[in-house]
Amino acid sequence: MQALLHSFLRLGAGGRGRLPLALMQGGPFLIGLAVLVIEFTPAHIIYTGPFLTAIPALAAVTLGPGGTAAATALALAISAITATYNHAWGTLQVYTNLLALGLVSVAGFITSSAMQTRRQRELDRMRQIAVAVQEVVLRPVPERLGPLRAASMCLAAGTGAQVGGDLYEAVQTRYGIRMIVGDVRGKGLAAVRAVAVATGAFREAVHYEDDLVEVVNRCAAALRREVAVPGEYDADVLLEGFTTVLVAQVPEEPVVQLVNRGHPPPLLLRRGRARTLLPASPSPPVGMEDLVTGPPPETESYAFLPGDRLLLYTDGVIEARNRDSEFFALPEATEGIHPGTTPPEFLEQLHRALVRHTGGDLADDVAMLLVDRLDGEPEPPPGGTVAGRRSP
Repeated sequence: MQALLHSFLRLGAGGRGRLPLALMQGGPFLIGLAVLVIEFTPAHIIYTGPFLTAIPALAAVTLGPGGTAAATALALAISAITATYNHAWGTLQVYTNLLALGLVSVAGFITSSAMQTRRQRELDRMRQIAVAVQEVVLRPVPERLGPLRAASMCLAAGTGAQVGGDLYEAVQTRYGIRMIVGDVRGKGLAAVRAVAVATGAFREAVHYEDDLVEVVNRCAAALRREVAVPGEYDADVLLEGFTTVLVAQVPEEPVVQLVNRGHPPPLLLRRGRARTLLPASPSPPVGMEDLVTGPPPETESYAFLPGDRLLLYTDGVIEARNRDSEFFALPEATEGIHPGTTPPEFLEQLHRALVRHTGGDLADDVAMLLVDRLDGEPEPPPGGTVAGRRSP
């Protein structure tokens, strides 16, 4: 029986003979159904004791402690029903079956509890490593950037230890404060690799390219170059996938300049009222340029006055759903936060609103970058002065 169980598990573990997870989890109950069919048909001459013993043993490695207890109760109930039906109470065979079933159930429950504890420890360790990796790639933005106060937040979805593909960065340059928020398709190390490539290209390009469109083009070129490098990562994330990107620039003038490549539009908050900065001419995400025909992307300008607040975010925010499958109402949520809060306080309150809406179960990663335009003279960037440039 042990060899049969190991063979079944090998089939379900992977490879060409991989069984669906639902079939493995339902295996104990299918065995119980088969026992009932055998006992209530002319096939009852088959000895079913070992099959009942296999029910808690299989449940221990597929269903966890709770499932093991339920499978044990099912096996005991079937054993009692069949013993009554066959008038077998009082025979040695019935009590031997019950004893074997009890021993296997206790051993299975202990094993299942130990396996669950070990898996939880491994998952917690993997989550810690994933968070550490993400913090290295996505460093927190400075609290003060020239004429701006800034804060950032990155929240991982409830998907185990998988790290996501959300990215953000804010850099002070001679052209003004330049920011990026993006979302790489996919998860895991391949997505982290793409995030590192895109943010690295952005950090370099913002100091040398005076045109925001060229900054985005540099990021796209870096991703394309990375595809040509052979490696163990899934090139689908970099090549066949896509990256939505929003690049913003805040020069010395009271404006914000945007280049949006298929990303959710930012929110501009002024005197407690939220306005969505929709692009006049939508552009495809990075990686899909060859699939869409149309005019090239352009830089668009919007008024960004002292006292205004700008929120850049990924689609994990607006696509978060509650139990009724209703999307998170981001503009209404931001308008409900007091305008006098600091950027970190604002993001923390928005985080709490998001958790309340979803019940704490985020389906996708979330990245948010918030900047406030301050009154007074901006702080000069390192090694130079702030120079504003208004887009044509």
